[in-house]
Amino acid sequence: MKEQLLLASYLKTLKLPTMLAQYAEVARQCAEADASYEEFLERLAEREVAARQAKATERRLRQAGFPAAKDLADFDFTAVPKLNKKRMLDLARCEFIDQRANIVLAGAPGVGKSHLAIAWGREACRRGYRVKFFTAAGLVNTYLEAREQRQVLRLEAHIARCQLLVVDELGYLPLDKLGAEHLFGFFSQCYERTSLVVTTNLPFAEWPQIFAGDERLAGALIDRLTHRVHVVEIQGDSYRLQASLKAKKGGGVPKTPTT
Repeated sequence: MKEQLLLASYLKTLKLPTMLAQYAEVARQCAEADASYEEFLERLAEREVAARQAKATERRLRQAGFPAAKDLADFDFTAVPKLNKKRMLDLARCEFIDQRANIVLAGAPGVGKSHLAIAWGREACRRGYRVKFFTAAGLVNTYLEAREQRQVLRLEAHIARCQLLVVDELGYLPLDKLGAEHLFGFFSQCYERTSLVVTTNLPFAEWPQIFAGDERLAGALIDRLTHRVHVVEIQGDSYRLQASLKAKKGGGVPKTPTT
């Protein structure tokens, strides 16, 4: 009993909570299997490492700020048959992040751009990358608030710590001159440092309308964004519309849509 209390005290001091909670169970299993002391320690250490990795993944997912839990396993590829499924799965390996490359998802509303962007971001979290999600409008508002509070440098430092940034819905709302300048500054900061996944409903030729009609600013931004880029154009009808029509035809309620 004394030895158990001492061991528990040592494990607490060393901050090994999983080993503390499970050492008795693992000791019993090892005794039954006639395992060596080394095997006993290996099993305990393996559980501690696995628990820490799981907690770290949960923390990265929480800090990323995704609006919903969307994964590739839930994506309905049959709704967008022209989309190359193998390519989407290859991008989920996150090699583009190590290459400091970007992804631009372009297509009409409702075809699955946000779902794919979030799915890649969540997979990046699982693989150990630091990720942050923004809508384009939310990102600009974050910059404007930081500017009012004289915290832009602090915001930029936070962004610089990320390895992947997801910017959703670029082009849905036009920006004024100040907002356009902040967004340009954001893209410039990320250039060749941090990978981006950007979703947009507009082709590149129409991007000047996002940036208060400033063609020079839009051109410079596109030049930086597309230096190393995977462009994914999604063609098809809105998934939400398809789901709604199917539900009405069947007399049911539409499932949660892919966005």
